[in-house]
Amino acid sequence: QVQLMEFGGGSVQTGGSLVISCEVSGDIGTRACMAWFRQGEGEEREGVVSISTGGGTPTYDDIAQGRFTLSKGNAKNTLYLRMSRLQVEDTAMYYCAAAPTEWCTWPLQQRDFPYWGQGTQVTVSS
Repeated sequence: QVQLMEFGGGSVQTGGSLVISCEVSGDIGTRACMAWFRQGEGEEREGVVSISTGGGTPTYDDIAQGRFTLSKGNAKNTLYLRMSRLQVEDTAMYYCAAAPTEWCTWPLQQRDFPYWGQGTQVTVSS
């Protein structure tokens, strides 16, 4: 059984930085698309960044480009998302998601990801 669990999150002031991570347990296969989504209160869930575990570089949504950095951890199927220059509008629940597909398809769609973490809250205050 595949399980995802997010760590990190919390509160930070505008302009600050935060790192959240995602650990995947279980057998998701040799290649998978892993992604971060976020959902603000009263808003739809949106894709932030994705990466194929088989190789390649992360793909960022415009909201994250230049401010967020996705990296893989040394442990298998561990992702870190470093978020810098955070703004109030970045306040949201951040979810890690995974799909047993070789490549990620943009725009990211929730329905394409069968595995989800419980989410971790990021709150940015002015």
